[in-house]
Amino acid sequence: MRDYRDTLNLPRTEFPMKASLPQKEPHILQKWKDLYQRLREARKDCPTFVLHDGPPYANGHIHIGHALNKILKDVINKYWLLKGYRVDYVPGWDCHGLPIEQQVEKELKAKKIRKEDLPKVEFRRLCREYAERFVQIQKEEFVRLGVLSDWDNPYLTMDPLYQAQEIRELGRLFSKGLVVRSKKPVYWCIYDKTAEAEAEVEYYQKEDPSVYVKFPVKNSPNLYLVVWTTTPWTLPANRGVMVGENYRYIFWKVDEKIYIVAEELLESLKEKLGKEGQVIKRVTGKDLLHMEYIPPYHQEPQKVYPSEFVELSAGTGIVHMAPGHGREDYTVGLRYGIEPFSPVDDEGRFTQDAPSFLQGVRVFEANQLILEDLRKRGLLLHEEKIVHSYPHCWRCKNPVIFRATDQWFVNLSAPVEGGKTLRELCLEEIHKVRWIPPQGKNRIFSMVENRPDWCISRQRYWGVPITVLYCKNCGYVIKDQWLFEKVAQLVENSPTGADVWFTLPVEDLLPQGYRCPACGGDEFLKEEDILDVWFDSGSSHAFVLRRRGIDKADMYLEGSDQHRGWFQASLLESVASYGHAPYRSVLTHGFTVDEQGRKMSKSLGNVVSPQEVLKEYGADILRLWVVSEDYTEDIRLGKGILQRLAEDYKKIRNTLRFLLGNLYDFTIQNTVEYQNLHPLDRWMVSYLQKVLEKMHLYYQEYTFHRVFHLIRNFCSVELSSFYLDVLKDRLYVYAPDSWERRSAQTVLYQLLIALTTGVAPFLSFTAEEVWDHVRKIDPSLPDSVFLYRMPEPDPAWVDEELLKDFDVILKVRDDAMSAIELARRQKEVNHPYEVHLFVWGREDVLSILAKYRENLKFFFSVSSVSLEEGGKYRHASEELQGLWVGAQRVEGVKCPRCWLYYPQEEMEGELCKRCAEVLRYVGHSS
Repeated sequence: MRDYRDTLNLPRTEFPMKASLPQKEPHILQKWKDLYQRLREARKDCPTFVLHDGPPYANGHIHIGHALNKILKDVINKYWLLKGYRVDYVPGWDCHGLPIEQQVEKELKAKKIRKEDLPKVEFRRLCREYAERFVQIQKEEFVRLGVLSDWDNPYLTMDPLYQAQEIRELGRLFSKGLVVRSKKPVYWCIYDKTAEAEAEVEYYQKEDPSVYVKFPVKNSPNLYLVVWTTTPWTLPANRGVMVGENYRYIFWKVDEKIYIVAEELLESLKEKLGKEGQVIKRVTGKDLLHMEYIPPYHQEPQKVYPSEFVELSAGTGIVHMAPGHGREDYTVGLRYGIEPFSPVDDEGRFTQDAPSFLQGVRVFEANQLILEDLRKRGLLLHEEKIVHSYPHCWRCKNPVIFRATDQWFVNLSAPVEGGKTLRELCLEEIHKVRWIPPQGKNRIFSMVENRPDWCISRQRYWGVPITVLYCKNCGYVIKDQWLFEKVAQLVENSPTGADVWFTLPVEDLLPQGYRCPACGGDEFLKEEDILDVWFDSGSSHAFVLRRRGIDKADMYLEGSDQHRGWFQASLLESVASYGHAPYRSVLTHGFTVDEQGRKMSKSLGNVVSPQEVLKEYGADILRLWVVSEDYTEDIRLGKGILQRLAEDYKKIRNTLRFLLGNLYDFTIQNTVEYQNLHPLDRWMVSYLQKVLEKMHLYYQEYTFHRVFHLIRNFCSVELSSFYLDVLKDRLYVYAPDSWERRSAQTVLYQLLIALTTGVAPFLSFTAEEVWDHVRKIDPSLPDSVFLYRMPEPDPAWVDEELLKDFDVILKVRDDAMSAIELARRQKEVNHPYEVHLFVWGREDVLSILAKYRENLKFFFSVSSVSLEEGGKYRHASEELQGLWVGAQRVEGVKCPRCWLYYPQEEMEGELCKRCAEVLRYVGHSS
């Protein structure tokens, strides 16, 4: 019997099964070098989609969190590109701030050079060079991920033009009366010696003393207010105590001493002291107001004040108040005209204003000294340890303190427009923004609603200066618009940007003969503080968007920690300056963890670096990971996950390869019109429209894991397990240019375009590789998949009746496979082609099958089908109750070319009549 393999139309393609992504992707990157600019030009008249890039710090190689963030942004941008939009995406870097200062200080320390021994501009030069180095390193690493962007023109917060715009933004806020100088307690890092923003503080567990201290009531021997505190070092700054006006307090007599404590907390105090006593009086908090007591480290008597911040969850219900070291304390103190007092310097050491035994001692070390002193003086009632959540510096990881210093603040309670405060306007804007996921809205709303004024000054070297001047004589602050504009112009025209503030003499910043408007003085000093880096990045909308005529970004996208960081800083600055939010939508993602859900850390050895993944698997596998997970939660990553993703990738790649392999002789001119397609092909075209509809919906809802699962399942189930499997007979057996084959190829080409563009946002390298082969079918296509458009679902190509019919046919096929498996287990058959299938029972199902009688054997991958009872091996359908399918070995002769079995009368020589006719048509001799 002859081998007929060479007479079949077997797949042919140069598209390799093995991806070799690590080797292939760099070559594709070369092709993409000018792609962003070409896309911008090609789409110049199209609607625009603007994703504004949140700037990462330029201080180290990228980590897996960076990769997650940038790939997510790229997936979104590429979807809108393939949707036909002109995408505007300018990458940026945050180049100022303490992380870079610290790295430069480390490098200087290695050379035994102190920062303080260098001129300020020299240190700033070193910081600039350090940032430039890592901008370049990170840029190359982001490009390697396949991120499409305007890489030749990024924005840098240290760019003189950017700094100038930031100074103008600051001037706008000053002109609206929103920036004030005040002595308020702010987070202060005693190790980095600077104020810190809300977003620069992390909370960790910390052990502290938990102490109960007796404050003697003035002119009342043996009467004491019992105060509880976990920060004994703040007692030298005590300026009052706070009570709840409506709480009940009792006078509790123990050993001839009388203690005032909240009634609700008395039992707790009794337990700690191990003493019993007698309640001799009950009062409310109101009755205690204005009572005077003697503080432990202050000569003048202080008073009791009402406060809404007193809680009864712990302590005594009487709270020690240090307006110089606590936010709530400051608020209450402000209400009653109490000046904040903080006898602590930048390094957290007590100054000469503190008791002599504490001077020069650091605050946390002072706790024990204070307790020993209180114990000696008989004022320490009880002492124990407590472990509680405490704010730490996010950079050096050390505990921070609250400390009142003169700082510049953006006043959130100041009216901006129509009598509304900046805070109220920001809260209104939050409601106008689309938050993805939706719970992000409540998160940022609560943060803005409850946050303090924004401290925008920092006591560091590397940043944009707060460009105001002080009269040396009277302290008057010069903060006029002309000064900000003058400095902005000087900055943008200087190669070193804001360095001019530190190098130019004051006289060059002022009009000739200028005198202080308050006192007529003619000597002035520059502000030495720089701006908070969150003001740097929060102003990015003004430089990146507004300078190019863009009112708002369509999207901001960062990690969920940026509700308290960049999202909030940008909102505050934009609303303060322009009256509205800088974004229409905000998307937040979780953080990367290992396969067990643990935080990645070097000590655990579970860190996965993007560089490692690129080297072993390639960028497309990393990109596949990003879309395969629900990014709204923490995202797991490890070797097991990467291996599973590599398998999923193979399924998608092999599907694309099969499509290409069976289109080697197809051209657009061979297309069969929809109405003339084979019924199976018309069903697939109808089904494809539903897939496209879901795909676009999931992309636009930013639920990328649904896109991935949709495409993966489509490739594995509807295509590989059914449609493409059934199609092999038509593709391989019929004449190359037959209607049966061209009908199938028409749909394969549609599938190829839909799948290639569908995966392009995330499998970008693979899609571009496939596209080179697609263009051999249609040379008129653009030379990059991203210059094409993802097909839209076409309702005209949806046959609802056909979809319903095939929904039933697919269920019957599953039942057929179960019956065939019964026969195979009993060694009745080895291959489905050896089976004659019987279907009976449900008339409604049989009537549907009867419409496709001629094609049923192909649909079920068997040699023959009868719509009647029969078959040795029988299976009762579970989904289609009342339907039966039977299988038995088919009678007849096997055709050596198509492998189907036929009755002898349907054979022509050793071939079936179909195959014999094909060979006659194509001129093969048998």
